[in-house]
Amino acid sequence: MKILGIGVDIVKNSRIAKSLKSNHFIKRIFSNSEILIANKTKDKKGYYSKRFAAKEAFAKALGTGFRDGLNFKDIEVVNDKLGKPYFVISSKIKNLIKKKKKVKNFNLFLSISDEKEYSIAFTIIQAT
Repeated sequence: MKILGIGVDIVKNSRIAKSLKSNHFIKRIFSNSEILIANKTKDKKGYYSKRFAAKEAFAKALGTGFRDGLNFKDIEVVNDKLGKPYFVISSKIKNLIKKKKKVKNFNLFLSISDEKEYSIAFTIIQAT
């Protein structure tokens, strides 16, 4: 198994908290599903900060940043029943990874953590 890309991002939570005052920011960065889940969450600042960091980490692992048709809303982060975060692999994301990394099959790994002031995300794209 070959690692095709690694990305990491750290976010100052207070910066995201300021941005959350703008509904435009939320709708531009987060998917409808992420917004619905956030509305049920007590710690919205932490929720959005971790997801913002994960989206940035993914773009870095892909190696393109947010260009060539990749937008924040294309990258969706959800949690499984045990709370483990993972990326929703849409057809657009699948095709971007296959094209940019020149592979047929891959795995995506995501780890997210936070403290009072910061959130961090780490992503690996691996060929299978």
